[in-house]
Amino acid sequence: MVRMSAEERRESVIRAAITEFARGGYNGTSTEAIAKRVGVSQPYLFRLFPGKRAIFLAAAQRCCQDITKVFQRASEGAEGEEAVQCMGDAYQALIAEDPEKLLMQMQIYVAVAAAESAGDPEFGESLRAAWMEMYDVANLAMGADIGETTQFLAFGMLINVLVSMGFKPDHRVWAGFHEATQPRAAEKE
Repeated sequence: MVRMSAEERRESVIRAAITEFARGGYNGTSTEAIAKRVGVSQPYLFRLFPGKRAIFLAAAQRCCQDITKVFQRASEGAEGEEAVQCMGDAYQALIAEDPEKLLMQMQIYVAVAAAESAGDPEFGESLRAAWMEMYDVANLAMGADIGETTQFLAFGMLINVLVSMGFKPDHRVWAGFHEATQPRAAEKE
């Protein structure tokens, strides 16, 4: 049996945390559930991360980084409308293939808002920075057109909400979207 290094184990904790937090949110997810998913004890988990907050922040940052990488790869060599289409298609494929990424995003927004309403503005600082990196990648791919970037991300957020709420691709709520921005055919099944 091959033993994992601490870094490999840390990586497995981040992946497990994305799964658990995506499903249960920050407050509804226990570190025990994450440790169990990874197959480690809670004390070992806390040797890798100082606490639940650190685990959530690592998982949330990874989620944002993964989406940023999808945008970077998709827009490579593309410009303008082609970049928009490529990033939109790649993002739709990501959330269709890995719905936990979508759910984790939604949990990030809730966790930051809840922390800040409880008087903890620092919780959201690193997550806003990760989100801004994603924004900047999209913005650059669109030729630094702030209006286009805003529209692209606004449509993306609306799509996130509609998909999260379970609106099927043939529902009338999708009628106002350009065909290319509607959920992929694979999601219809």
